[in-house]
Formats: sequence, structure tokens, C-alpha cells
Amino acid sequence: MRLACPEEPRVALHLVQRGLSACFSASDDCLAYLEGLSTCAARENCAVHAYALMGNHVHLLVTPARARGATLLLRLAGERYARHLARAHGHEGGIWEERFDGTPVRARRYFLACMRYIESNPVRAGIVREASEYRWSSFRANALGEEDALVTPHAFYYTLGRSRAERCAAYRALFARRRMLPSGTSSEKR
Repeated sequence: MRLACPEEPRVALHLVQRGLSACFSASDDCLAYLEGLSTCAARENCAVHAYALMGNHVHLLVTPARARGATLLLRLAGERYARHLARAHGHEGGIWEERFDGTPVRARRYFLACMRYIESNPVRAGIVREASEYRWSSFRANALGEEDALVTPHAFYYTLGRSRAERCAAYRALFARRRMLPSGTSSEKR
């Protein structure tokens, strides 16, 4: 696996990993991927701030503690998930495209917009009407305060408020400012 941009320690990355075909066919698949991602993130010392598992791709917002941490995270999580698919479904062969996209996220405003973009993905795709309805994203942790062992809040997220309730409310307000339209386009609320 290769990342199109250089990785810097302690710089957040928006990662998009695309599947060669459908990646998740059942809830057990999503659970297995998230469990593996959590284990591998801890092993590679990568903090996961936001995620969304889509049918044929994955969005992640991560901060690796060291260079190549994100690349190793995705490689190890991918290998682990491939073993799950082989056991559960008899799947053989590759799952992911060899190269994945990564964009550095340094600015606070862009970081929060990136979180919103990732967690709004199921809404834009027409899978659900509200981000809170989608089980396979970090929205419930970041916006509703639900426990999610995979999610590590970033320092930029902490600037949204002093308490967890204040941060969640401020984060939800970011979603309220942007209304998703059925056509998949979006319009800023005025």
C-alpha cells in the first residue's frame, strides 16, 4: 500500500481507501473491520478521530505518531480484514486498491470540516437521512457523546467546548449549518 502524499508525524490525514468491489456485505464485516482497525491503530500509535465505512470504501481521519504510521495502519488492518473475509465468506484475493488517498489536515477549520464531510458521507450517498442514523461512522461519538473505543478526540475537537456536552452540541451545530439536499448537492443554510 502506498500513500500519495508524504506522511508527517503528528499531522492528521484524511484517508480514503477504495475497495476493488463491495467491501462490507454484513454487519459482522463492519464490526470485524472496526475491531481490527482499533487493534492496529493502537499497535501503530495512530489516533482515529473520525471514520465512515461505506459499501465500497472507507474514510478515516487519523493522526499517526510517526512517519509511515498511517500506511502501516491501513496495511495491517487490511490484512486482518482479509483474513476475516476468508474465514467468514471464503473470499480470496485482494479487497482494496493498492494505492489509497491521503490529504494532510493542518488547519482547525479544515479539520472540523473534514470530520463533518466524513460523517456526512452516508447522508450524501442517500443511505440515511441523518448522520445519526448510520451505525458505521463516528458521528454518534463526536456529536452525541456515545462511547466508541476507536475514536480519539483531536485537540481541534476539544476547542469546541469545555465539557463533553458543549463539544457535542457545538459539533452538531456544524451539521445543522449545512443541509444536505436529496440530489446529493448541498446548500449552506442562511
